[in-house]
Amino acid sequence: MDTKEPIQIKKFGTMAGVFTPTFLTVLGVIMFLRLPWVVGNAGIVGALLIIVVAVAITITTALSLSSITTNIRIGSGGAFSLISQSLGLEIGGAIGIPFFFSQAIAVAMYIFGFREGLQSILPDYNPLLLDILVFGLVMLIAFISTSFAFKIQYVIMAIILLSIVSIVGGLFINEPKLDFIWFGDYPGSIENNFSGSSFWLVFAVFFPAVTGVMAGANMSGDLNNPRRSIPVGTLSAVIITTFIYLGLVVVAALIATPIELVENYNVFIDKAYFGPIVLAGLLGATLSSALASFVGAPRILLALGEKRILPKSEFLSKTNIKGEPFNAMIITAVIVLIGLSLRDLNTIAPLITMFFMITYAMVNLVALIEQSLSLPSFRPTLKISIYIPLIGAFGSITVMFIINAVIAMASLVLIVLFYVYLVKKKLKSEAGDSRSGLFTALAEWATKKTTELSPTREVRSWRPDLLVPVTRPREIRSSFKLIESIVAPKGSVKFLALKNLDKDIQDKMNTFLPEVSHRLKKQNISNSYTYVSGDDFAETLKISMQSLKAAFFKPNTIFIPVSASDNLYKSYQKIIDVAEQNDYAVMLYVPYENVGLSLEKDIALWLKDFSEGWKNNFNIKNNDLAILTSLLLQKNWNGNLTVKVAIDAKAIKREEDVILLNDLVRFPVSTKVLTYSLESELEMIGKNVTDLNIFPLPKDKSVQDLLDLVNTTRTSALFCLDSSSENALV
Repeated sequence: MDTKEPIQIKKFGTMAGVFTPTFLTVLGVIMFLRLPWVVGNAGIVGALLIIVVAVAITITTALSLSSITTNIRIGSGGAFSLISQSLGLEIGGAIGIPFFFSQAIAVAMYIFGFREGLQSILPDYNPLLLDILVFGLVMLIAFISTSFAFKIQYVIMAIILLSIVSIVGGLFINEPKLDFIWFGDYPGSIENNFSGSSFWLVFAVFFPAVTGVMAGANMSGDLNNPRRSIPVGTLSAVIITTFIYLGLVVVAALIATPIELVENYNVFIDKAYFGPIVLAGLLGATLSSALASFVGAPRILLALGEKRILPKSEFLSKTNIKGEPFNAMIITAVIVLIGLSLRDLNTIAPLITMFFMITYAMVNLVALIEQSLSLPSFRPTLKISIYIPLIGAFGSITVMFIINAVIAMASLVLIVLFYVYLVKKKLKSEAGDSRSGLFTALAEWATKKTTELSPTREVRSWRPDLLVPVTRPREIRSSFKLIESIVAPKGSVKFLALKNLDKDIQDKMNTFLPEVSHRLKKQNISNSYTYVSGDDFAETLKISMQSLKAAFFKPNTIFIPVSASDNLYKSYQKIIDVAEQNDYAVMLYVPYENVGLSLEKDIALWLKDFSEGWKNNFNIKNNDLAILTSLLLQKNWNGNLTVKVAIDAKAIKREEDVILLNDLVRFPVSTKVLTYSLESELEMIGKNVTDLNIFPLPKDKSVQDLLDLVNTTRTSALFCLDSSSENALV
């Protein structure tokens, strides 16, 4: 018997898992080497404004992230998990994939920064060799364990804090420069021969300094209590680092002249109380950022693998006995090595920044959507104003286009391509997401707007929304293809199944209806089904029709399949009468039993009994639904439509009237429009060879008469009765 206890996977608290990596990622190379340059260009007020605007975006993102985290059980992958749980795996994956690559390539960027600082001490060493050695150190620390990596970060944090103290100490060994400038004139940099810059250009250089708010969230799967640790650790790190940046702006302005600030990137090192500790801080900052990214990126990849988003997901989602994503770390290491081999990441760096910004924008968008829906399930313990995510989302997208509009657009296109790829994979989420709530809210908004614009449904917006009563499966089998052809692509179907006392029939219905619904959904046709109980078929359907009239998305047409073996003829007549009373249209389908719809190619439409003033009032009486249905079938069958118009002494007197009708209806060019006399109607119908006849439903005929007509012509027929919702001439 195996008595081994399961290995306890190390989990982290707020300080180690969130605060430290976020704090160290924000206080990076920009603070040491570019903050003085920012002050030299923008002046004290300009530099403070740049920091405030930049932090406004990151603090809103941090607040949005924190608010959502306090509402959900966030899984591994940080932002990926958060976005997926709200907007679905497709959008979460479309953001998560490039975000992972950004985190991985960022490791190479940080290593380059570390090597540049190291070369001031070891100028004779080969740069590529130094890069590989540094990366080897990062890998060694990370592969020993994440816990060990975080312990190393405590040491680095201590060095960075000492370096900041040393920079501030420079005020005591350098004569204060009281000629500092409040508002800079943006002279530019060494790289552009001081040919000038601008507020937004300087802002773009500084902004990457504050893009570390996700460093702690990336560890979400390794935290003891992510719901508490992510908000507390992220927000406290952002607030503390913001005050550090604001204070160093004033220090930079006092320890060096504006010219020194823009010409010398090493001002903080040269003017510090003890320069070597500042250099050590610079090296520590880049090393810690590389370490945080190399620890965080594999966990995003692990989460993508767990949701089966990427190829070889099973391989990517495996962890070792310590709970470390070993396979994902190997893949990440390969990507970092590819980044190191490029030697110059200047062309890739803006794209990396864009993916960070898109991730921040999506986090804010999720918070905005969750708040807007006002669902009872959204109960964050950290509540924020709806304006916070709005500012964060707008600011993130704006900054993208300020930095580089072309690369911003290219990155958005890449996200869309990832999304299309994932949609085709038909991913399944066990936990579900908030998309249904979002679309429901949009539907409710659209419903209110539609009602405001037009309390009654406009005839121009008519489409076939069928209510199909079902007593047994064979009724639908015989008419399914016709129903499908009528409602495609934008109509809808509601099946109203009458519960049957015969258990065998009821069991067949329980199996059949879901299959029918699934088939329609595969054709992207909106449909639903429900069961109703009642002793009288017509009375039960009457109550159902009256109830559905209160709904906005209500059916407008009753579709009744009629079989010669039915004994429901009296019920059908009652249903037709009730439909008229409740302003429903009716389609009565009578298939010729041995043929059905035959080749589904030829359609014959029979029109008669127009009102006398139809040319002026455009009222063609009970012919609208028959015309509209024939047009839908002709299009979906790609078939041949022949229209037979009855000549009478009142409404359709001559060929000119038929030509006008054709112009007003706008029949397809291929349509044959013919005339016939009412006296020879039965003879004409009998001689007609077609797959389906479509007639206006005659009120003076019984259901049995319609069956007799079909059997005489040996052709299936669809009889249509208008409501007030159709008009074929609009």
